[in-house]
Amino acid sequence: MFLLNPKQYSRFHPDAQSKEMVEKTISFFEQKGLAALKKDDQNSTWHDDFFQFLGEEKILARLLTPAGYGEKDSRWDMWRIAEFNEILGFYGLSYWYAWQCTILGLGPIWMSDNEDAKHKAAAALRDGGLFSFGLSEKTHGADIYSTDMIVRKNEAGPWQATGSKYYIGNANKAAMVSTFGKWDKTGDYVFFVSRPGQSGYEVKKKVATSGVRPAFVAEFALQDYALQDKDILHSGEQAWNAALNTINIGKFELGFASVGIATHAFYEAIDHAANRVLYKRKVTDFPHVKKLFTEAYARLVAMKLYGLRACDYMRVASPEDRRYLLFNPIMKMKVTSQGEKVVGMLHDIIAAKGFEQDTYFEMAIRDIGMLPKLEGTTHVNMALIIKFIRNYFFGHVSYPDVPQKSEAVDDAYLFRQNSGGLGDIRFGDFRKAFEGETSSNVLLFQKQIDLFKKLISEAPPTDAQQKNVDFMLANGELFTLIAYSQLILENTRIYRTGAALKNQIFGFLIRDFSEYALKMVLNHNIEPNQEAFYQQMIMKADADPAGFDQVWTQEIWPLKDAYRMNP
Repeated sequence: MFLLNPKQYSRFHPDAQSKEMVEKTISFFEQKGLAALKKDDQNSTWHDDFFQFLGEEKILARLLTPAGYGEKDSRWDMWRIAEFNEILGFYGLSYWYAWQCTILGLGPIWMSDNEDAKHKAAAALRDGGLFSFGLSEKTHGADIYSTDMIVRKNEAGPWQATGSKYYIGNANKAAMVSTFGKWDKTGDYVFFVSRPGQSGYEVKKKVATSGVRPAFVAEFALQDYALQDKDILHSGEQAWNAALNTINIGKFELGFASVGIATHAFYEAIDHAANRVLYKRKVTDFPHVKKLFTEAYARLVAMKLYGLRACDYMRVASPEDRRYLLFNPIMKMKVTSQGEKVVGMLHDIIAAKGFEQDTYFEMAIRDIGMLPKLEGTTHVNMALIIKFIRNYFFGHVSYPDVPQKSEAVDDAYLFRQNSGGLGDIRFGDFRKAFEGETSSNVLLFQKQIDLFKKLISEAPPTDAQQKNVDFMLANGELFTLIAYSQLILENTRIYRTGAALKNQIFGFLIRDFSEYALKMVLNHNIEPNQEAFYQQMIMKADADPAGFDQVWTQEIWPLKDAYRMNP
């Protein structure tokens, strides 16, 4: 089974310890049960029991400590980390949020040359400590150019930091907070460690949020907070790079959380609909319900196929191969927004049932929309994605084939990433992913891709259009679908996805591509030759009734009663 099913867990792990960690985590949640999980959510209860479990089992230490700083089985292994994101999303976004903020908080530490801070972080992880990422501010949001956190020299001795941070997860309990600011004299950026409970560190309030209720999202302030040299992680350009590179790692995690949420929601939805009779018919016998379930399933499988393949590209990254810098923001922006769409389609099926307070689904519809908007909006990520359009289509270079990367190795490059030079990143020929494909919708989607490539070659954006952010972001949606399809298609071979399901996946990709092309015509001032290309891109996918029935009968219907969380 490709989708996560905790009652039939079967994912490959290269070592027994990794599998054991996952099975113990699943057991923790299933023993806790849905009723207790929902009670904690409704009461905004801080997850002390879960954090105690993580500490006792050394899970944070083993998963989030790079090789050389922890136990022998400790490593930063994205094969394991990606799955843990999915599992925590599956059981509740507030559990995932504390984990995600810990990953972000560790980024600047592991990227630094500060060995003292690294060893303190490793010790804190062994004790089950959480971490925090002090970047955004109330006035400036994630505009890190404009930070008001100032570090100045105290004539009497240590450095002192003064300023505040806003919307910072775990800032109440973190063992270490990686905090971003500026030196007062030079205006250069600086990353330093601050700690809750120390003099000069004040948690101002818990920010009230509609989702992740048990999580502690804080506003905290530093007032003449004393710093020693050993607290400084980065200075100058290194601090800036550490902020961006940490987000490169951190934003990736959001996609798998979305996969986890949508997967659990799917089980609840099919369970409810398949066991409900209306007008003397099972709800799942209604054609429109079958259609919604089938498209939701195709989109969900595509999300996971893309995410796992993007993870492979992260794991092979090097100074010579930085293609992951395109695939990561797509993971953050596209996969999370697809998760919203999947849960929305499922909600259309189960309707008012989704609002009932004793369901997981109620949390899903509340929390799923947070993910595209964390670590920068979808627009911020799209602005990064469109920088790669020309190099993606032209000037291809040869790379070794990227295999599935499931081996037990430390992904050390992520903490010594090269920064800048996005215009120098080259890509292999994406068309290799389509070689030998015969599915009707895959072939039709190739025609849409060819038209888009001709558009940017023969009728590229005018100077005025290039200065129009709205135009460029909208055009970027088309490009995003192309890169999205490449990795999905590559992974259908690795995971041996059936031809019928593949055709359904490319069916929705064609419809989405056509919709974005139509929006370019209707919503933007475009040249006549550009409009001609966009009009040609509007195509009708092959409904493939036989393939549709096969996916429904062989893949979706068997999910009925396949998973139900312990009560």
